[in-house]
Amino acid sequence: METETKLSGKAIVAEAVSSQRGTDYPEPFAVNIVERSKRALGDAFGLTNFGVNLVHLPAGEISSQRHWHSKQDELVYVLAGELTLITDEGEQTIGPGMTAGFAAAVENGHQLVNRSEVEAVYLEVSDRSQNDICEYPDIDMRCVSQDNEDIFIHKDGTPY
Repeated sequence: METETKLSGKAIVAEAVSSQRGTDYPEPFAVNIVERSKRALGDAFGLTNFGVNLVHLPAGEISSQRHWHSKQDELVYVLAGELTLITDEGEQTIGPGMTAGFAAAVENGHQLVNRSEVEAVYLEVSDRSQNDICEYPDIDMRCVSQDNEDIFIHKDGTPY
């Protein structure tokens, strides 16, 4: 594929962008995220203010552990399949054409779960706020983003 500067201003087939499987979560929190596939579409064009991922979530997989961000806004838009959105309000089934947004600093964790029999596909959009902290209300984990690196720690501050 062409370099990022050559791609800026050109259209490409999204599936041509290389994909990354799984998660960087420490064990045991990576369970059920093994086959999730993300294509960093924003990175392919050298975008620096916001990121866009094309996500393929197989049946039985989760998007992430339930979480919320201190500085980062997020939005998801479902392209195909059916997902269960889990928040403090409970569960909601979402499908193609539906979208959900999560404002920064709202302490309401969110997660997508594919409980269907088929793969779901969605776009994930977020800003690239520096020094973001990601809180995981259901588990003993916090993620601190510093200098474009994610550092996973226990809630008491000790590293994984």
